[in-house]
Order: sequence, then C-alpha cells, then structure tokens
Amino acid sequence: MSCQHQPCCPTSDASDREAARPVAHRPEQGWSLLCNGLLLFDDTGELLPDGQVVGPHRPGPAVPATSGSSQ
Repeated sequence: MSCQHQPCCPTSDASDREAARPVAHRPEQGWSLLCNGLLLFDDTGELLPDGQVVGPHRPGPAVPATSGSSQ
C-alpha cells in the first residue's frame, strides 16, 4: 500500500505506525485497516503487512505513588 496523504503517514515499521489514517474501519468486527497496511485491532493488537503479529499493548493500570518517608 502506498500512502497518498500529505504529509505522508508513518510506515508500518515506524514506531508511530498506529498514527496512519484508516482506509477501512469495521467496528462491529473490531478492526481498522490503516493506509500503511497495518491491521489494527480494538484490543490494540496488530497484524503487520508482512504477517508479523504484535500482541495487545494497552497500558496497565496506574499504580498510585506511595507517600511518606522511610525511617
């Protein structure tokens, strides 16, 4: 796939690849196809154009900071 957007979207091997624009979106099936060929799933998993699978990578729950001093 070749991006026709200006400025061009990130490639599928770029660290910000999820910032590419969607060209197909199927919310009822839980996925979007981005213009760089990345298949992005609602659970944040990815299927790269070369068939490589990237597991879901949602951020974990926030851990509250502890207060006080150790004595």
